[in-house]
Amino acid sequence: MATHGALVLAAGRGTRMNSRTPKVLHRICGKEMVALVVAAAQQAGLGRVVVVVPSESRPFHDVLSSSVDYAAQVEPLGSGDAVLRARSVVEGPQSIVVLSGDVPLILPETLTEMTRLHEERKACITMLTAKNVNPDGLGRVVRTESGAIAAVIEEDQADEDTASIAEINAGVYCFRAAWLWENLEKLKPSPRGELLLTDLVEAAAQQGMTVESVTSKCPEETLGVNNRVQLAEAEATLRRRILERWMMGGVTMPDPSSVYIDSDAEFGQDTVLLPNTHVTGASRVGKHCEIGPNSVVRDSIIGAGCRITSSVVDSSTLEEDVDVGPFSNIRAGCHLGAGVHIGTSVEIKNSRIGPGTASGHFSYIGDADLGANVNIGAGTVTCNYDGERKNKTYIGDGAFIGCDTMLIAPVTIGARSWTGAGAVVTKDVPPDSLAVGVPAKISPKSRPRKAEGKAQ
Repeated sequence: MATHGALVLAAGRGTRMNSRTPKVLHRICGKEMVALVVAAAQQAGLGRVVVVVPSESRPFHDVLSSSVDYAAQVEPLGSGDAVLRARSVVEGPQSIVVLSGDVPLILPETLTEMTRLHEERKACITMLTAKNVNPDGLGRVVRTESGAIAAVIEEDQADEDTASIAEINAGVYCFRAAWLWENLEKLKPSPRGELLLTDLVEAAAQQGMTVESVTSKCPEETLGVNNRVQLAEAEATLRRRILERWMMGGVTMPDPSSVYIDSDAEFGQDTVLLPNTHVTGASRVGKHCEIGPNSVVRDSIIGAGCRITSSVVDSSTLEEDVDVGPFSNIRAGCHLGAGVHIGTSVEIKNSRIGPGTASGHFSYIGDADLGANVNIGAGTVTCNYDGERKNKTYIGDGAFIGCDTMLIAPVTIGARSWTGAGAVVTKDVPPDSLAVGVPAKISPKSRPRKAEGKAQ
C-alpha cells in the first residue's frame, strides 16, 4: 500500500475573479495555479495526485493532461463533499494530503515536513497553519490551554474573541485515510448546505485523536487567491522567488524589480538580464548571454553568447553567438544559425537563417531558407504571399542581396549570386549570377578586377 496520496481541490467556481476562466486556471508566472499546486505535490514525493474538477473539466485536462487522475464534483457542496467525490479514485494510500488549488504558493518542503510529522506522531490529522498574515476571511485555529488543537472556526461563524486569534488555517491537511473516509460520511451540512473539511478537526479532537500542526515558516505560501488583487500579490511573491533562485545560480540582474521570468524558464551561468526583460514560457537561455533592455523571449531556445537588444524572440531557436536588435522581431518558427547578425528593425518569420548570415537593418524575411554567409541589404523583402498561399524563398550560400531587393516567391537565388539595388526578382537566379532591374534581368556575374585586391 502506498504511504501518501495527494488530492487537489479545484472545482470551486471562483465568482469573485469575475472571469469566464475557472479560478484555479488563472496563471501566475506563466503557470496555472492548479498546475503549481500539482507540481509542489509531485516534487514532495506524494505519489499519485488526484484533482477534483467541475463538470466542465475539459480546460483542466488541457492543462494537466495525463499527469494526474481526475474526479468530478458536479455541484459545489463544500470541501468535504469534494473529497468524497474523489474517494473511489484516491483510495489506496495510508495517508492523504488535501491541498487547495487556489493556494498556489505552497512549498514542497512544507508538504514534506507535514507528512514526516504526521508519520512520526501517528496523527489522525496534521494541518498547516500560519501566523503574521492578514486573517481576513480565514478560519481561526482554536487551541486548548495545553496548546492542543480543538477546532477550526470559520470567520463568518466566529465571535469577537475567536476572530482575534492570530493563527489561521491554511487549508492544507494530511489525513489518516481510513479515519477520513469513515468520518466524512458522518459530517453534517453547514447552514449553507456544505460539507466542510474544517469540521473534521473538531470531530477528531472530540474523539481524542491526535491533531498535529505545522506552522509555515514562509507565511506567504498560505496566501489564498480569490480575486485578481490577490492574484497579483501571488504573482509578485512567486516572481521574487524565481528571481532570487536564478541570481543565486549565477545570473546577473542589475534591476531585478524590472525583470519578469516565468516558472519554467532556464538560464546558463553568467547570463545578464537587463531592465524590462521578459523571459516567458519554457524558454532556455544559455551561458554568457545578454538579454535586454526592453526585450521579450518567449518559448525559445537561446544558445550561449547571444545578445538580444530591445527585440522580441518568439518560439524560435538561436544558436550560439547570435545578436539581434535593436527593434527587431523574430517571429515563431525561426532557426538562426551560429554567428548570425540581425540588426535594426528586421522582421523574420518561419525561416531558417544559415550561420554567419547578416541582415543589418530594415528587412522582412518570411518563409525563407537562407544559406551560410548571406548578406541581406537594407530594405530587402521576401514577398511570400501571393494572395492565396505563402511561398518559399531559397537563398544559397554566400549570396549578396542588394538594398531594396524584392524577392517574389517562390524563388531561388543561387549560391554566390548577387542582386542589384532595387531589383525585383521574379524568377530563379542560377549560382554565380547577377540579377539587376525591374523585373530583374539575369546574367553571369563578372569576375572582380584584380586591382580590387579581393573577391567581392
